[in-house]
Amino acid sequence: MAGDGQVSLGNTVMKGNARKVRRLYHDKILAGFAGGTADAFTLFERFEAKLEAHQGHLTKAAVELAKDWRTDRALRKLEALLAVADETASFIITGNGDVVQPEQDLIAIGSGGNYAQAAATALLDNTELSAKEIAEKSLTIAGDICVFTNHSQTVDVLDY
Repeated sequence: MAGDGQVSLGNTVMKGNARKVRRLYHDKILAGFAGGTADAFTLFERFEAKLEAHQGHLTKAAVELAKDWRTDRALRKLEALLAVADETASFIITGNGDVVQPEQDLIAIGSGGNYAQAAATALLDNTELSAKEIAEKSLTIAGDICVFTNHSQTVDVLDY
């Protein structure tokens, strides 16, 4: 999983080295976010609590967080997306209560997400690059195209 470091407020770059990818639940789960930073931290905390409650079961924790996000008045106002993964699955969790398992196990969220996903799909289909290399190159391409994506990268890989 890889994330850029740019935090924007409107058309202004507020921070260029944010860490949008984190390890959760005893370092067994990777989680990344796009959207409002404060909202994302709230969701990270809630998601980690769901992981603890469900002994690290990614699917169950993702579905339970999505249910809460959809039904809780305070959470419904949060504007962020989460990308989460463990050794067996990956999901995008949205504020609409959706838990989406992506095609080809490619997840791309945020302003540069469409660019990164297009690049990753092409690299996956046409090269022998590792998942880490594809993530890095795709994020670099997105940063070249999208003004809300920069080249400061956090990359993390689950070893299993």
